[in-house]
Amino acid sequence: MEEHADEPMSMGTALVRTAFLVDTVYADAVRQFDLTVQQAQLLCVIIARPFGMFELAKTLGLAKSSISGLVDRCEKRGLVRREADPGDGRAFRVALTEKGAQLAEEFHDETTKRVADLPLGLSAAEQQVLVGLLTRVVADNHVPVVFTDSGCPSSQGCGEN
Repeated sequence: MEEHADEPMSMGTALVRTAFLVDTVYADAVRQFDLTVQQAQLLCVIIARPFGMFELAKTLGLAKSSISGLVDRCEKRGLVRREADPGDGRAFRVALTEKGAQLAEEFHDETTKRVADLPLGLSAAEQQVLVGLLTRVVADNHVPVVFTDSGCPSSQGCGEN
């Protein structure tokens, strides 16, 4: 492996290398579920409720044309559907289909498990400290809610028509 793996790192280096580690685990899960990273992110964003196109673009940090293409590709795979926006007759929202909800829940559960296994070398107390610190970093930087602790329990009716 790497010669200097145990040497202290700067904050920037530690965070970039952590991001690389998490990205690698996420990408492996994406491949297992035959999704692209963007498709997986879309499914995880709308797992709890339908989103409008503008809201999706803002949350995912993509241009409107990119969101349209992403939604089109997911719709062709039967993962999402467009539904009328009750607040704006000219707009629509993107919601999970039953197939999309099942895939989103399975992907979410597997990815959460894989990423949660990364700090298993830490004690329970260290893991709690890490979670607290990362929660603050995420909150302080206003990271969009693209992944949550809860999947899509059947009782929430995610993906129902």
